[in-house]
Amino acid sequence: MVVGSDISRCPNTPWPACRGYLHKRTHSGFMKGWRKRWFVLKHDSCLHYYRHKKDEGKRPPLEVIKLEGAEVGTDSSLGKPFVFNCVPQSGSRTFCLCDGHSDDSFVPYLQNHVWEDVTLHNSSLPPLAIKNPECLGLLHQLDRSTDMWIQHYCILKDGCLYFYASIRSTQASGGLYLQGYRVNEQTLSSKQSVIELKPPSAEFKTFYFCAENKTENQRWITALKTSIKKWLPLHQAIQDFMNQPLEETRM
Repeated sequence: MVVGSDISRCPNTPWPACRGYLHKRTHSGFMKGWRKRWFVLKHDSCLHYYRHKKDEGKRPPLEVIKLEGAEVGTDSSLGKPFVFNCVPQSGSRTFCLCDGHSDDSFVPYLQNHVWEDVTLHNSSLPPLAIKNPECLGLLHQLDRSTDMWIQHYCILKDGCLYFYASIRSTQASGGLYLQGYRVNEQTLSSKQSVIELKPPSAEFKTFYFCAENKTENQRWITALKTSIKKWLPLHQAIQDFMNQPLEETRM
């Protein structure tokens, strides 16, 4: 099972995953506010930043931010568009960054690096060792090739559904990334209430699940929708921000 693409172990990927200028908020020194810095996201899940673009490869970075286990998310509290925070696992410091160009935002790249590390780690754990799951319990998955329902013990966490043979399993036997999926309740064959997971494009599969009863189905549907919504596509997040009333978007 490949839960996340572990690109940090691929020697033939020398180019950074993402690079560009960001504005970094600072509270130190005489100059308080936003400073423009050149950021480079490496495949080892480290974010390097320099004073200028020309410094990359010629001078050591001003700082290296380790993204493994970090929390990355947008921040609308400052009233400035395209602001996001990065909190490393140590929790000793929060990096507040601003990307002035929505099309080149670092946010999805940072979240994917952090998220893939976390899901890869979670897949190696027993089901009850995953912290703060959003939903857990038995689900039956439809095998379209045999038209049979296969039982799994499932854990839902941060837009990923992990499958286990049983609650006593030592690690996950499979998993689904659910970003962009739509969750619907459907009627299918002999089942009166089925959870349909419909992909964002035709290249991906549609999945069908059912719980022990309709009430459990509703519990899973609510949890799945909430979990997937955390990973709102960037263009949608920007559109939502721009649609806010003027007094909320004042710089």
